[in-house]
Amino acid sequence: MLFKYHAIDQDGHERDGTIEAPSQDVAVGALQRRNLIISSIESGEKKNFLELDIPFFGGRISNKDVVILSRQIATLFEAQVSALRIFRLLASEVDNKHLATILSTVGDDLQGGSPISKALARHPKVFSMFYVNMVRAGEESGKLSETFVYLADYLDRTYDIVSKAENALIYPIFVIVVFFGVMALMLTLVIPKISAVLIDSGQAVPLYTAIVIGFSNFLVQYGIFVLIGLIALGIYAWQLGKTERGKMVLDNLKLTVPYVGDLYRKLYLARISDNFSTMLLSGVSVVEAIEITGSVVGNAVYASVLADVGADVKGGSSISDALGKHPEIPGIMVAMTKVGEETGELGKILTTLAKFYSREVSNAVDTLVGLIEPVMIVMLGLGVGVLLAAVLLPIYNLAGSI
Repeated sequence: MLFKYHAIDQDGHERDGTIEAPSQDVAVGALQRRNLIISSIESGEKKNFLELDIPFFGGRISNKDVVILSRQIATLFEAQVSALRIFRLLASEVDNKHLATILSTVGDDLQGGSPISKALARHPKVFSMFYVNMVRAGEESGKLSETFVYLADYLDRTYDIVSKAENALIYPIFVIVVFFGVMALMLTLVIPKISAVLIDSGQAVPLYTAIVIGFSNFLVQYGIFVLIGLIALGIYAWQLGKTERGKMVLDNLKLTVPYVGDLYRKLYLARISDNFSTMLLSGVSVVEAIEITGSVVGNAVYASVLADVGADVKGGSSISDALGKHPEIPGIMVAMTKVGEETGELGKILTTLAKFYSREVSNAVDTLVGLIEPVMIVMLGLGVGVLLAAVLLPIYNLAGSI
């Protein structure tokens, strides 16, 4: 790879130039051996438009891509293939161009002498802190092939449970959007034409009909402002979600929604148990496992809980006692953690807990899907029926009186 650099030599003169090296770290080392102080260095290779990091042109790497990649790495490690050859091979085989570029960069770093964990850590959007620390633990323990098997199994489980939960929520969201869309069209396009007949007749209309007509007139006149307000509210919520306080508020709200909140709670507990057990079984220290699990759990409420638990464990408290201080952690999890500490089988106990909560999430998703469909259909039918009845019944009365 070609790198452009700006540096200062021993005499204090600025120097610009290029250097060929398999990775940026190797390029930096070579320049430092020339007694140059580097102020900036970047890739000097030109990219055409389709190679730019744009999601529409292969720039997005999904969780599924990482799951498949991890399984392939695990399989190749078990086959005693060298790390450098693994990443070179996968870089030439994957379909995602952006992922191929990252794997090629990792291969360059390995060729330059970098450990695998450090090479992966340079790409945090693809390889999380959990992923990198698992690999580092495997390097330190000499069980790298087993670590990638653990990672592949863990990511498989996580992908299955998360995708099932997300897919279960897509349907009700779609139905709700359709419901409000149909209601908006009825109120702005259909009801005004029908209500005009009633108004022209001079007949007195029932109260509920007057309310529907009034709401319809409001949407016709001010609907655009309502739409702008909803878009502004959505943008505000999106921006709020980027702040620490906003994340806490939104994540706490997510946990308090009836039934859906219970589904999310079980999902996060399954993730905590699975992350924690996988890291402990791979040789990561307890405190580090708690801290990393908190950083990747995906919910600010549970991240705060785990931060407090980590601080208590550092101070000499047992894990079960630290967990027991927080109402967000159910009693069964505290009790089983205590048993795991007493028997020295904490990793296995947490694996059992992870399987339990994964089954709970699966059952909750199936129940939610079973309930949502008939409820939404009934609500859609009632909404449209009430609107039509509020306007059509007076028209039938008008026709009967003629």
